[in-house]
Amino acid sequence: MKKLFITAVFALGSLTAFAQEEVEAVEENATEAVAQDDFSEVATEELPEAVTAAVSKNYPTATIDKAYKNEAKQYKLEVSLEDGTAGTLYADENGNWIEM
Repeated sequence: MKKLFITAVFALGSLTAFAQEEVEAVEENATEAVAQDDFSEVATEELPEAVTAAVSKNYPTATIDKAYKNEAKQYKLEVSLEDGTAGTLYADENGNWIEM
């Protein structure tokens, strides 16, 4: 009786192993879109009043270290705070913050 039970278990186990569907390995080619950094450096004195006002209003301890402008009149600002942290802000010509 033991042998019959063990044989039935092995037979059932081997049949289920062959009944599984094969999963094909699909290789995906990922494409990554990289935004071109088409900003050109401008003097901080050339920034519009709205941009400098937005920085001083939202970040009163910030100092604009470098400023860049693109063809769409968007500004990339490298700023540093009094506590030593630094970051990059993006704004349009009207002083509205934008995400890039």
